[in-house]
Amino acid sequence: MSYFQALLLAIVEGITEFLPVSSTGHLIVASSLMGIASDPFTKLFTVAIQFGTILSVLIIYWRKFLQSIDFYVKLLIAFLPAVVFGLLLGDWIDLMLERVDVVGFALLLGGVVLLFVDRWFSASGQSTPTNRSALMIGLFQCLAILLPGLSRSAATIIGGLTQKLDRKAAAEFSFFLAVPTMAAATAYKLLKFFLDGGAPTQQQWILLLVGNVAGLIVAWIAIRSFIQFLSNHGFRIFGVYRIIVGTVILLLYYGGYHLAVI
Repeated sequence: MSYFQALLLAIVEGITEFLPVSSTGHLIVASSLMGIASDPFTKLFTVAIQFGTILSVLIIYWRKFLQSIDFYVKLLIAFLPAVVFGLLLGDWIDLMLERVDVVGFALLLGGVVLLFVDRWFSASGQSTPTNRSALMIGLFQCLAILLPGLSRSAATIIGGLTQKLDRKAAAEFSFFLAVPTMAAATAYKLLKFFLDGGAPTQQQWILLLVGNVAGLIVAWIAIRSFIQFLSNHGFRIFGVYRIIVGTVILLLYYGGYHLAVI
């Protein structure tokens, strides 16, 4: 992986991680188009650069993370289902991550849902989830963990809407929940990489640094833009976009084009 490739992947990650469009699907397409080999470091890189996107949430919403203990209680309640499902179904999750066709179909399915989600749920609603709502949003997040390509962001935002949160509140709670979820995933991937005998070279450490810095900057811009766009326009455009990307992935996959799994 070159520095330029690392930068492009980080930009893709930063743009797509918090939008309901599946960062996994986009990273598969981007990696394949650039001819990046699917080796242990590439898989580590695509997860580890999430640290930069996590920092973007902490920078933008730092006041939220200092407001109350109740805020952390809700995050913990929402985060725990992912821990349970991750521990119990780790092998299934790893298997699904190898299935490019599953990612494509999940993008299509999520896209169809997003076409109609604005009709199903009112744009106005609650601005703060209850403990029960937090648990339900956490269960929705598990759907994305079990079915890569569904999009963690899309699943948790839709979960928030089902709990009568307004669009802005649902999106922001999705961002907050990403912090412990993505931090845990990054820590797990790093630990597994080292336990399997991996040791990043000096160049690879620099690639990780470049990726995280770029991911932080791009994710910061994406979050700011997404909240404003969502408040004014809703989800339909994201549904259309997902259907297009999912269709492209499936056409390439079934057409015999090799798509690198991440």
